[in-house]
Amino acid sequence: MFDTSFIRFEEGRGGVASLSCHSLTTDVRIKDGLSPACLKINQSHSPPAPLCLYPQWVKHVDEQGRPYYYSVDGSRSEWELPKYNISPLSGEVPKSRSLERKQPDPIVLTKWRHSTYVLDLNDKVTGGGVSKGQNLRTADPSEKCGVLNVTKITENGKKLRKNWTSSWTVLQGSSLLFAKGQGASTSWKFGSNQSKPEFTVDLRGASVEWASKEKSSKKHVIELKTRQGMELLIQSEIDSVINDWYRALTETVNTHAWESDEAIEEDMPESPGAEKQDKEKDHRDSKKIRVMKNSISMDSSDQKKTRMKLKKFLIRRPTYQAVRDKGYIKDQVFGCSLSSLCQRENTSVPNFVEMCIDHVENTGLSVDGLYRVSGNLAVIQKLRFAVNHDEKVDLNDSKWEDIHVTTGALKMFFRELPEPLFTYGSFNDFVNAIKCSDYKQRVNSVKDLIKKLPKPNHDTMQALFRHLRRVIEHGEANRMTTQSVAIVFGPTLLRPETETGNIAVHMVYQNQIVELILLEYEGVFGR
Repeated sequence: MFDTSFIRFEEGRGGVASLSCHSLTTDVRIKDGLSPACLKINQSHSPPAPLCLYPQWVKHVDEQGRPYYYSVDGSRSEWELPKYNISPLSGEVPKSRSLERKQPDPIVLTKWRHSTYVLDLNDKVTGGGVSKGQNLRTADPSEKCGVLNVTKITENGKKLRKNWTSSWTVLQGSSLLFAKGQGASTSWKFGSNQSKPEFTVDLRGASVEWASKEKSSKKHVIELKTRQGMELLIQSEIDSVINDWYRALTETVNTHAWESDEAIEEDMPESPGAEKQDKEKDHRDSKKIRVMKNSISMDSSDQKKTRMKLKKFLIRRPTYQAVRDKGYIKDQVFGCSLSSLCQRENTSVPNFVEMCIDHVENTGLSVDGLYRVSGNLAVIQKLRFAVNHDEKVDLNDSKWEDIHVTTGALKMFFRELPEPLFTYGSFNDFVNAIKCSDYKQRVNSVKDLIKKLPKPNHDTMQALFRHLRRVIEHGEANRMTTQSVAIVFGPTLLRPETETGNIAVHMVYQNQIVELILLEYEGVFGR
């Protein structure tokens, strides 16, 4: 319903005609199955700025006593006070009398969680509400917001440990923004009064697909890969919500798939390391400019073509992840999934694990605090680098003479597995088994669960626990008991996929499970 009062000229003091405007109220009711909402605009205190375009008129009397009117600026004079008629329901006003009103911006309603509707005041309104068709229209489908569970698994080609967090997620154009909290408003953009984005993802040139079980054991997980070498997992427990996000992300990626390389370079979203990247880019650009200036024989057009070719070449370089997926780059040892590593090495126990176990059993079983004492982290990182780059590593070399470096590297290997030795999917089952009051039933439950593990996990676990049993057998020399070994390896081998507030409780169960397997090794791994 539109109720628009008239606008008239009134003659005030001093013979000056002024323009007055009564209140303008717009009441729009939204139907068609949406949540009821009412939007009102009240402008009763002062006329809007565009009405100042009307001139003021001064009344005067000529020598013969006849009244007439002239404009304040002296540009016009009339015998009668001009009348102006504006009405939103009338036809076109002649150009000489039009107010040239500035069209109001569309009003964006963002009170619904996963949808936005844009209402334009220029649309026609029927008596029963907003007419169907063009007045109420859905906003750009690439705009969306909501709370999702998010984790990075790869960044700049480097694998990361999964750390699921609940993030306020906003899809704007070709950018996907993540913030820790929603803030006080449900607006699309992150303003000064709202939480700033924790990080931003550019969807141009990205790929979206449903994540496999190898990536995550959770349900309803989307895998997002960007052209910058970042991989994300996005998840929601609500089936309809994650399906809506999948459709929106897929449509956005397809929409921006054919954008030019220049646009992608110019509109690259900022990230926490954007300042450093900008400096490096400026340095590279300045170098190119100096080289081109030295080439006097090249004219300006040739320089421009050369620069554009260089830009396209640099931008079109494949990402680290893409090259690795094609098999040009071999996966590393640390941070690689256990199944992939064993398949590559054609074994069920990784070669690095067997090498460390053999070295410790041959030279270090009697060392005090074995596995409990930390080695030099810098030396451990050097050993890790050598193993990852296929260098021939001899643990008997003087560089690795400290046995705690070998034990520290072995613990780091298990800690950096994308999925722990006790898989994420079996974590709750092992916890429930250790809670069983009957000891014999507890052992049998753990034994059955270990048998269900994938072969690389089962065989590697058997080799590791056999080794740890030998460490405990030399407890008089190294002072390592079953309980102390369980405390060291519990959180390393067994952890939940999503960290919760029960970290202390989980740690107790982790230690108890490892301790039980060490005590009942023969029964658990025996036939």
